[in-house]
Amino acid sequence: METWSGSCPGVRCSLGLWLFFAALSPRGAEADITCASCPSPIQLRVEELRLDARFAESTEEPGPLRQIRVEFQDQGEATQFPNVDGITQKSDYFNENPEKALRREKRSEFADLSWSGGLDFSASAGRGASLDGQKQSKSDLRWNRDEGKGNNRQDEPKLSSSTFALTGDSAHNHAVVYWSGQNSSVILILTKLYDFHIGSVTESTLWRSTDYGSTYERMNDKVGSKTVLSYLYVCPTNKRKIMVLTDPEFESSILISSDEGASFQKYRLTFYVLSLLFHHTKEDWALAYSHDQKLYSSVDFGRKWQLVHEHVTPSRFYWSVLGLDKESDLVHMEAHTPDGNVQYVTCRALLCSEPNREYPFPGYVDINSLIVQDDYIFIQVPTSGRATYYVSYKREQFIQIKLPKYSLPKDLHIVSTDEKQVFAAVQEWNQNDTYNLYLSDTRGIYFTLALENVKTTRGLGGNQNLDLYEVAGIKGMLIANKRQDNQVKTYITYNKGRDWRLLQAPSSDLDGNDIHCILPFCSLHLQLQMSENPYLSGAISTKSSAPGIIVATGNIGPELSYNNVGMFISSDAGNNWRQIFEEEHNVWFLDKGGALVAVKQPTVPTRNLRISFDEGRQWTEHSFSSVPLFVDGVLVEAGADNQIMTFFGHFSHRSEWQLIKIDYKSIFSRKCTEEDYQTWHLHNQGEPCVMGQKQIYMKRRPGNYCMLGKDYSRILSAESCICRAHDFECDYGYERRGDGNCRPAFWFNPSTVSGSCSHGQNYLNSTGYRKVVLNNCTKGVKEMYTARKQQCPNRSPKGLQLTTKDGRLTATLGTNVTFVVNLDEGDSLRTNIQLDFGDGTAVSYSNLSWTEEGIKHVYKAAGIFRVSALAENTLGYDSTTLYLHVTCPVEHVQLLAPFVVIKNKEVNISAVVLPSHSRTVTYFWWLGNNSEPVISLDGSISHTFSSEGMHSVTVQVAAGNSILQDTRTIAVKEFFKSLLLSFSPNLDEFNPDIPEWRHDVSRVIKKSLLQVSDFPEEQLLVAVFPGVPSAAELFLLPRKNQSESRKKTEDELEKASDIIISALNQNLVEFELKPGVRVIVYNTQLTLAPLVDSSPRHSSSAMLMLLSVVFLGLAVFLIYKFKRKIPWINIYAEVNQEKEQEMIGSVGQDSTPKITLSEFATSKERMEKELEARVKRGVGNACESTREIPNCTSV
Repeated sequence: METWSGSCPGVRCSLGLWLFFAALSPRGAEADITCASCPSPIQLRVEELRLDARFAESTEEPGPLRQIRVEFQDQGEATQFPNVDGITQKSDYFNENPEKALRREKRSEFADLSWSGGLDFSASAGRGASLDGQKQSKSDLRWNRDEGKGNNRQDEPKLSSSTFALTGDSAHNHAVVYWSGQNSSVILILTKLYDFHIGSVTESTLWRSTDYGSTYERMNDKVGSKTVLSYLYVCPTNKRKIMVLTDPEFESSILISSDEGASFQKYRLTFYVLSLLFHHTKEDWALAYSHDQKLYSSVDFGRKWQLVHEHVTPSRFYWSVLGLDKESDLVHMEAHTPDGNVQYVTCRALLCSEPNREYPFPGYVDINSLIVQDDYIFIQVPTSGRATYYVSYKREQFIQIKLPKYSLPKDLHIVSTDEKQVFAAVQEWNQNDTYNLYLSDTRGIYFTLALENVKTTRGLGGNQNLDLYEVAGIKGMLIANKRQDNQVKTYITYNKGRDWRLLQAPSSDLDGNDIHCILPFCSLHLQLQMSENPYLSGAISTKSSAPGIIVATGNIGPELSYNNVGMFISSDAGNNWRQIFEEEHNVWFLDKGGALVAVKQPTVPTRNLRISFDEGRQWTEHSFSSVPLFVDGVLVEAGADNQIMTFFGHFSHRSEWQLIKIDYKSIFSRKCTEEDYQTWHLHNQGEPCVMGQKQIYMKRRPGNYCMLGKDYSRILSAESCICRAHDFECDYGYERRGDGNCRPAFWFNPSTVSGSCSHGQNYLNSTGYRKVVLNNCTKGVKEMYTARKQQCPNRSPKGLQLTTKDGRLTATLGTNVTFVVNLDEGDSLRTNIQLDFGDGTAVSYSNLSWTEEGIKHVYKAAGIFRVSALAENTLGYDSTTLYLHVTCPVEHVQLLAPFVVIKNKEVNISAVVLPSHSRTVTYFWWLGNNSEPVISLDGSISHTFSSEGMHSVTVQVAAGNSILQDTRTIAVKEFFKSLLLSFSPNLDEFNPDIPEWRHDVSRVIKKSLLQVSDFPEEQLLVAVFPGVPSAAELFLLPRKNQSESRKKTEDELEKASDIIISALNQNLVEFELKPGVRVIVYNTQLTLAPLVDSSPRHSSSAMLMLLSVVFLGLAVFLIYKFKRKIPWINIYAEVNQEKEQEMIGSVGQDSTPKITLSEFATSKERMEKELEARVKRGVGNACESTREIPNCTSV
């Protein structure tokens, strides 16, 4: 979720933004100008005129500047924004007259320039919103480049001008220009050479003028001749204070001036500043965002910095809002947690340690979603399904935003918030290049549709701009381009989107010929894109001090076109239009809107400009330069009490930068008096009531060449009108039908009464209408359309909803889970609420008001819990259920599998997970060469290997956000011989019970066995079991490609087994674990059959052994049954319910030792478990009954 803006007010600066556009600029392009002094109320003024790279070797004819970019920073908002191409932006905080700022704020709220993408540079007074960027959160930080000053009399042949060339800077391709105005004569210009090969600034020059730009002094010696400067910022509340940043490739420092740049002091920085955000009232307070996403604060204008937070989202940090936040030094920010989540955090700038931080929203939020703007705070919460947005009005509790039920937004942007309601642009599920506009109630909760399918335009950087323009100076007046039936048409509204109509085309052209354009088949269409250079006027311009005057580029026809366009003007707020030029011009307002100045688009050099004093009816031409100039930009009305504008440009590609100062005071003969003004009645096609008022304005009579000198744009009178239907819009849940009436949408039940309405109380029952916000009508149909107060009825509970606070159905073990209970209908104060958490605990509340903050619960065990809620009163009940998955991270997984298995015999493979989970773990099994895993919820799986060889088995265990895996290699043979091994007790003292240790010990044992036997190494396998006491199993495997008979191979294995058993019995197998520690390997003699294979033959000895095992099992069972009465016996049996590997013995030996309990009188518990499990399972089971000894083989 982002904010949008379309007018330059509150522009944000992007660090490195200019280089992107310079790289895009054509070869013939000249200097790229970036403005740094866009006026904006509480924002640092940084007029940055950026010039595109020049090509000294070019032999082309001089061409105009094609790319003009801006770097500004709003001071009330976050200043750095990620560019869609990876370039970030810096924003400075600009300051200006509060009255002027407020007017700008109101006209540009729908077009608040969006700089999140770093590529949207709408700079006009009411520009459409940028869809890819971060909008300025306060419209009073916005800037209008069209506020020009000056006037020309028709009989005045010349203008007073002077030219200054920035000598020696012809190679520099970027400039920052700052002119504070407010009677100051100081102008600062920072020029830079950006090297695209190394990606940094290599040269810079700081120029300073003290005579409004007539002459400039080079300041490099005062800042350090070798110091390379990168950006210039000015304090919004004290414009004498200036910050200049050095390029971090050379040094990270800040230069501070308190005398408008006459002198500087340098201070070292320990971080690289990406963006600055100045406080709107405290001149020495600032926030700095660093390259490593840290946020710092300073209370002494940058001399010292203190860390605020270590991980903050770019551009998502804000100073406190006056009148809403208790502390003036409060900082709102979107901060990241160590585990990668994002939270909305507030703290004081100098007291932001963890104990001093607050979290106004209890859960996590989506990244890049926090917006703090005027009375509102917006966030988006992470959900797996539909996007969910929340709003806090005047710092109250967050409430979910209510859009129409089936809008299903893919994207939502906050367009404006400055007129006591929220204007939002929503891209719905079935839209691609258009957005729907929605207006909210005063609290920003309930949204209704204002206009569908508003066109978007893609800019040079790939960002999208919304074709929506708010006309300056007239409340509720908007212009938008709407896509309809594969055509784009321009519509206008005078009541904030309640009604829209097409624009009536002019009745005649420039030559006086009649234009036959009949609505609705033909109309006037306007281009609403703003120039990406704030010093060019863009396609449409208005000014709050000149209400009703609209100048725009457009065309006449059935739809919007970018061919055969002209310039059009309206003097009566869009009711009637006239054509003023046949080709595109840049048009600015001079002298507080009393005059218009026009310059052709900079495709060819020019030396002339045109001025009109009669609202574009007549134009006089004036020369401002003796040599034609490629105009890169024009700075107008920089000072409050001087009539000066400055042209920036170049005579040729190889020339120095030219700054032409024009003083147009001489074209005025006198100052205006009361006789020079006339009244003008605002109307909508003859209807005098606009936004519930009859408004009469004062403005200068067209053709009078007097100088206004100050802002005379004011409403002479405003009389309230009688309320009529067009003063009311449809309420939430209602839609306007063809007859103009508002009817309930199919998904909305108008009889629904809020659950907060209790018997004996009153509620407002909607009539389907609500008054347009800020509409001032009275009486009339107001009572009929206004919601009626009614008494809350007795109702049974309906529409009970149970969710978690963050909307998730998963939770981490041991953390607080907050359940939220909502009731659509029912008496919340007389309805009992019961909540069963599903783990054996439940709570009950006498009424719903006790659950407003949510119901918290901590689960002490992992699992899937059925959480149910019951709402009940004397009239009935309602219930609902959700299933919550409580998980904890998997810390350890161990795959238990036999080391050797019989071909074509089913084998059991299991996984042990720690900590143990119940029903919340998913197992992924990769068996052999299978490319797809077998997925199960059980920790064991059975599998049959059909081919001999070494097979890899891998299990992955997923629980919550954690995934662990373990891998084992299994040897598959037709038959094999195995022996169990034990060790001298000293081995247990050095057993850390980790896989690596077991692998190394297995290797050492194998090496020791090879010393007492000539059995081939590749046929010998030793596997050490997990756990203590240490135990192992020895496998004797047949050769891979045996050519001899089966009987011969079996005999070889028996012979080798006898040799190894003999050596083990004589204690000949030993190894040195460490100096002085020798470990002896024993034959445990647990293998009940010496040879294992897959044949069905049974020897007589094996049958005798089977009978002996059965009797032994009965003896063990009796001992186990009465073990509590025999204190000296400590033997435990464990029954393994899992299906075990079956192995059939083919050879039996009468010499196999008998198994007696006395042989294990001193054994540990694990070996006793193993023995008893073997006996209990009997013949044909592989011993895998304990976690410590996962497998063994038996006949």
